[in-house]
Formats: sequence, structure tokens, C-alpha cells
Amino acid sequence: MFYLRPTEIQHSYQVPPWPELFSELARSARDYRLERFYRAGAVSGDTPLSDVPFVAMDFETTGLNVKKDAIVSIGLVPFTLQRIRWHQAKHWIVNPHKPMAEEAVVIHGITHSEIQTAPDLLLVLDELLTALAGAVVVVHHKQIERSFLASALQARLTEGIKFPVVDTMELEALMHRAKPLGLWARLRGQKPASIRLSDSRSRYHLPFYQPHHALTDALATAELLQAQIAHHYQPDTAIGDIWG
Repeated sequence: MFYLRPTEIQHSYQVPPWPELFSELARSARDYRLERFYRAGAVSGDTPLSDVPFVAMDFETTGLNVKKDAIVSIGLVPFTLQRIRWHQAKHWIVNPHKPMAEEAVVIHGITHSEIQTAPDLLLVLDELLTALAGAVVVVHHKQIERSFLASALQARLTEGIKFPVVDTMELEALMHRAKPLGLWARLRGQKPASIRLSDSRSRYHLPFYQPHHALTDALATAELLQAQIAHHYQPDTAIGDIWG
């Protein structure tokens, strides 16, 4: 077991001071749901991981191009380092109002008939933002959840959304891909460690879950972060050391 020091955490961009930013966004938000979300505030960067309320979030989408594709389903699982609050988990199928490729149906199993009768994301937005309010969102590959949710709200409310995120895939990359493979390793055919969700979980001996269901993947992400912190961090590590 090893522990990562704050100086070893490398974010891909400058992390904003989330509590101050939320105060500014609450004043500028035009939609009452977004205003209420921002007024709930964000934990300060020096809050110990053991005191942080987390919500794991996962989306299934019609594809991976945020300009052409849209959200099909959302899974949320609230948790802390000590406990996963499964009884508070939520799952929605929403109408993307965009064509869904057959390969996407094969991947996530959500059918055309299901999305035709599903509500628009706007109809579940109040409940979604209430579940996220005051928590730190945890995802596996933050570009998906951040960009797709911001795009969806921009299209419906003419304003996007910002929120702090812990990316379990980014943490795995930091631990297993921080140094490039040497020449000898490449000559032997060695490949970089996989940081896919299922492969990352297997390194911590977590059980296999069938992928591509938003609720199951959210649960898998929550358990992965708990394992990552237990193995590589301390409970009193500041959230500011791992969020973005």
C-alpha cells in the first residue's frame, strides 16, 4: 500500500475555488433550479475526505459526440467513505430527442420504444439537482458527465452547469500511467494498464458488474473510489487534493 502526497496530484486544469464560484453562479443563475443548486454550496477544498458527501453519477448516451448525441439514462448513488446509501439511489430513462444508433441500443439495452415514452430531462431536473446539491460528484471519465449535462441544460435553459468532480479514471491514470512504459517493456509487447471501470475495479478485487447500465455503473464508481482512497490516500486527505 502506498499513499499519494498532495504534490503528486496533477490536475489537467486549474481547479476553481468551488465555494466562491458557487456563490457567484447563484447570483447569476437565471433558472430557479440552478440557483437553488448553487445556493446549496460546495464543500471547501480543505474538507477531509471522511467528511465529504459524495454522489456517484453515470450517464448512458446515444453516442459519445456531445454535439450530436444526448443523454438516455442517468444513475445516481449517494455515498460517503464509510457507507453507500443505496436506498437513496436514483435512476431515470430520459428522451434524448435524437436518433439512437443500433450499436448504442446493443451496448446499453435501452430500446427505442422505451425512450419514446420517457420524460424529457427537464422533467426530472429538479429531482436530479436536489440529489446533487451540496455533494461532490464522482464519475469515471468526467468529460462525459460534465459535458453532456452542461450541453443538455444549455439547450433547455440557455445556461449550462458547473460542479466539482472526482474522476476515478483520472485517479487510476495517475497511479498506473504516470510514467510511460520504457523501451524494453514496449519491445516485450507490454501495454499500459487499462483504466476502464471494470479493469480498475479488478485491481482492488471488487466484484464484476455487468457494464452499461447507468445505475450499476454509478454504484461501481462509488465502490471504486472507496477502494482507491482506502488503498492510496488517508481519510484526512483534503478533497481539494483529488477533485477537479
